[in-house]
Amino acid sequence: MRVEHSPRFLNAFARRGRTGFTLLEVLIAVAVLSMITILIYGAFASLKRSRDGIQRLSDRFNQGRLAIACISRDLQSAYLSQHLPPDQSLLVVKTAFVGKRESPVDRLDFNSFSHRRLDRDKHDSDQAEISYFGSHNPDRPSVIDLARRVSAHPDLEPDKGGRVEVLATDVDLFSLEYLDPTTGQWLETWDSKQAATGQPDRLPLQVRMILVLNGGKRKGRDQGQEPIRLVTTVSLPIQKPLRFALQ
Repeated sequence: MRVEHSPRFLNAFARRGRTGFTLLEVLIAVAVLSMITILIYGAFASLKRSRDGIQRLSDRFNQGRLAIACISRDLQSAYLSQHLPPDQSLLVVKTAFVGKRESPVDRLDFNSFSHRRLDRDKHDSDQAEISYFGSHNPDRPSVIDLARRVSAHPDLEPDKGGRVEVLATDVDLFSLEYLDPTTGQWLETWDSKQAATGQPDRLPLQVRMILVLNGGKRKGRDQGQEPIRLVTTVSLPIQKPLRFALQ
């Protein structure tokens, strides 16, 4: 059976086969595709910002915990010595425990048995002069870092010399308080070198530390985090000055 189509029907079918997308349809498709791309990019960008914020917060927590652990280890080995030569002109070492109230980072200078000899055959002992203080960041002068000074060779100036390293960056607060074993009161300062303070040749029973690290507010609105606050109390076992070689 043969079916014949009229020329009019064939012309209409041919025109329909040659018909494509109009310019308006192409523009609408491009606009929809662009909107979908923007939404997907925004979602991934938001995930990246969240991941970066969590990573920064974790890094800051780790830095704060390591700083607290280092300070605690040094304080637990703090000591004073009364080993003085009969001739004061032969004196070559003075020990001290001096804490000063400064803003926003308190300063502490003391002697400790916490020095670790890292180089083989180096003539160092476990004695050291240690200081904690605030230092301006060289790249961002408005930012204060917590610095640690250590000298493996104690001398007559327990607050100078040695090597300085940054223990924690971008510190909002580093506060120290000292528990007086004779009065049971917490003091903001301590000075074992001055008789007027009532603390000559004495160490505090405990030291309370408050370390507050900036959580990222200075990095931008999208990366802002709440400050990280770490608090701990350290006991000082060596309460009396060393004088086992004295009669």
